[in-house]
Amino acid sequence: MSELPYWKTKTLAEMTLSEWEGLCDGCGLCCLNKLEDWDTGDVVFTSVACRLLDGESCRCKDYENRKATVPDCIQLTVKGVDEIGWLPPTCAYRLIGDGEDLYWWHYLVSGDRETVHAAGISARGRTVSEEDVDVEDFEDYVVDWPLTVGEKAK
Repeated sequence: MSELPYWKTKTLAEMTLSEWEGLCDGCGLCCLNKLEDWDTGDVVFTSVACRLLDGESCRCKDYENRKATVPDCIQLTVKGVDEIGWLPPTCAYRLIGDGEDLYWWHYLVSGDRETVHAAGISARGRTVSEEDVDVEDFEDYVVDWPLTVGEKAK
């Protein structure tokens, strides 16, 4: 009898730091700039990425020191998973927090870090750096592809 993987047996709060970090699928969607309508609270994604996002790997170029370069970078926490409304529906933290399973393309299921990209879920090749766009122009870069949802693992 095989042992169930940790994300099926532990809550987010019970995970070790290594397990927590392991949930990140490397999609890069959390590193996209978002715009919030102050009247309605609605949040939309843009294709304008944080200056530290590597557009090919969809990983932070300086994860350990990111707060020094990007002071408003949000460190995702267990509490934050419940409070941050803009996490995409494909986010492993959101899924596990809601008692759902991971999608088939998540590397913990597929065994391959490239499946998130092959499935078209990630930001790979779809972004422009915030260093190249005036903040006043962010609304010209609104996209809906971060809300794409695929099939869950069985």
